[in-house]
Amino acid sequence: MKLPNRKKAYVQKEKLVSYLLLEAHPIGSSKAKFFRQLGFSETNMGELVEALLRIAQSNDIKGTRKFEYGVNYVINGVIETPLVKSVAITSVWFIGKDENRPRFVTAYPV
Repeated sequence: MKLPNRKKAYVQKEKLVSYLLLEAHPIGSSKAKFFRQLGFSETNMGELVEALLRIAQSNDIKGTRKFEYGVNYVINGVIETPLVKSVAITSVWFIGKDENRPRFVTAYPV
């Protein structure tokens, strides 16, 4: 099964700057180190956004988790990094109960 409304999926750049690429983040620091070692940074966030969206729009859902406010969708995929390396990651997307656009939540190594 594919992500519902996958063509409408989006990644908030603030989520990347303040979480996924922020090595000082109390929860996301290990993720930031992982993505930075692959060559991703604030200067090429667009490449990361495109890679994440490709996963959301192309790959099958591996799992779901329902909450009172919506559903998280887990999708695995392979991204190309700025260092010309293919890496498998898990991404998580959320669709709120009264929403129809999948929003990026997080990503980490498979």
